[in-house]
Amino acid sequence: MALEVTRLELLACDLRSEARRARDVGQARRLLALALVLEGASRTEAARAGGMDRQTLRDWVIRYNEAGVAGLVDRPRSGRPPRLNDAQMAELDRLVEAGPDVAVHGVVRWRCVDLQAQIKARFDVELSERQVGRLLHQLNFTRLSVRPRHPQADEAGQEAFKKTSPPW
Repeated sequence: MALEVTRLELLACDLRSEARRARDVGQARRLLALALVLEGASRTEAARAGGMDRQTLRDWVIRYNEAGVAGLVDRPRSGRPPRLNDAQMAELDRLVEAGPDVAVHGVVRWRCVDLQAQIKARFDVELSERQVGRLLHQLNFTRLSVRPRHPQADEAGQEAFKKTSPPW
């Protein structure tokens, strides 16, 4: 026997409008499948339209009956714990924000390979260059960087060398 949708405060048209507003794509698909069920479509047709099988649709009906629309969002998965804790991420953020010191770090700008060595030296955690790039993305750093400046550049000499012709 098919499991009934017992939560009836939202009609099929309301579920469709909730699906339009949903930020989670999976939640929107589940809402549309439930709307089809409420409209009288067979469970097989509704599951196929939602991109799932009948058993999965049954599981989502149970979650919808228990928690409503909010229950159709994917729950966070446990997964592997992060390699760097929050304090280490904050220190990495400060390190990247401050920029490298040529005398200490030996570089004029940070590259992922340079940060990889710093993470290994400071936290004793081995990461690949790609993982370092992902960490920088998590910290909202972009690949754009300012033009590198040589530490022994003569600013006054560069200003004097610039063209001083009047604009036309």
